[in-house]
Amino acid sequence: MIAVDSRTRVWVHREPVDMRKQYDSLWALATHAMKRNVFDGELFVFIGRTRRRAKVLYWDGTGLCLLQKRIERGRFIAPWERKSDEPLTLTTVELALLLQGSEWVATTRLSPPAWTPSQ
Repeated sequence: MIAVDSRTRVWVHREPVDMRKQYDSLWALATHAMKRNVFDGELFVFIGRTRRRAKVLYWDGTGLCLLQKRIERGRFIAPWERKSDEPLTLTTVELALLLQGSEWVATTRLSPPAWTPSQ
């Protein structure tokens, strides 16, 4: 089970990924290509070129976990088609929609920005 709350950050890799990659290779992508620390408790999403498979990598405090999904109907989003220099981040609700195959994810913000006490 993925223990997340509304403050958990979700990062989506912007390039198609070879779905044969496992823990170490995906960790390297998150660390070097995405310039993030996997051990911060964030979630990292990787989508295959055919958009039929997705993987989510995360650190649960004791080890790396890898969630995989092969969608039977439809396709996952293609983050490489959404041109931007900014990292692609999602909320945990948007991640759930992405894993259901929703094409609306990453086209517009579906969730409001996180509230901070300074607001």
